Amino acid sequence: MTSLPLISIAIPVYNEEGNIAALYSRLNALSVSLADECRLEFVFSDNSSTDATWSMLESLAAADERVRAIRFSKNFGFQRSIMANYLHTRGDAVLQIDADLQDPPELLKEFLALWKQGYHVVYGVRRSRPEGKVIHTFRKVGYWIIDRISEHPIPRNAGDFRLVDRKVIQALEKQRSAEPYLRGLIAGMGFRQIGVTYDRSARVAGSSKFGVAQLMRLGLTGVFNHSLVPLRLATVAGIVILSLSALGTVYYLVLKLLFPDFPRGLASLHILILFGIGFQSLLLGILGEYLLRIYRILRREPIAIVQDSLNLDSDEIKL
Repeated sequence: MTSLPLISIAIPVYNEEGNIAALYSRLNALSVSLADECRLEFVFSDNSSTDATWSMLESLAAADERVRAIRFSKNFGFQRSIMANYLHTRGDAVLQIDADLQDPPELLKEFLALWKQGYHVVYGVRRSRPEGKVIHTFRKVGYWIIDRISEHPIPRNAGDFRLVDRKVIQALEKQRSAEPYLRGLIAGMGFRQIGVTYDRSARVAGSSKFGVAQLMRLGLTGVFNHSLVPLRLATVAGIVILSLSALGTVYYLVLKLLFPDFPRGLASLHILILFGIGFQSLLLGILGEYLLRIYRILRREPIAIVQDSLNLDSDEIKL
């Protein structure tokens, strides 16, 4: 008799003491409903929470061997937490879900059916989400920009709620980016991928750790990790500025010939100098973002550092 496939549910957490109990209850109920289709393990990555999150995970792990967890030595950021979590899963496929239960874990049933049909990546596409109009518009515009300028298509309105096959995890293990943008990384790998629409729920408890500043940082990571457009834009802009400067030179020479007493433009000279300094600073900033990423790869900075673990042997720690 063929054994049932093992599905790992990967949950990055940070100060989620108000959600752990409800999350575990729903995951446990999900495992009962899927008992004839698959086996489940629950893998938590704690980004050095300052509340009771880790102690709650310790209690769960002591009572349920399916609960596995790693705790980082400091907060390494959300994307790196997901990546580190992926590397510590054992499943034939891995479902990544947030602890706030805005993404329904019960959707795993539909994801699982598509995975069995041969899809390597099944991701959730948010049809609606309970958030303010301003941040919703900001997020929507950001997704559109990243998708438009990326070297490969990145699904819009799709976050990190996805089921990925073990082959995708093995491909991710070979990546060397110290600042991963997993949506773009996985989208650019190929494989058979499909989206499933759903309505996102409100947070069960606690407050979001992802504000506008974090969204902007994540968006910039997506742009600089998966697009050469800023570099090419810098080149094009440089050519345009040089062309305008050449035209301006000709224009002033003609005026000087036609009007010998034409006064020297001290103000225009200052404006041009200041514009040139500002433009060069912008270009240096763009180049610096790419150089920073190259530097981090060469430095071989770890994705995260594991301080403690639960229900994992020492040889299973991969960081």
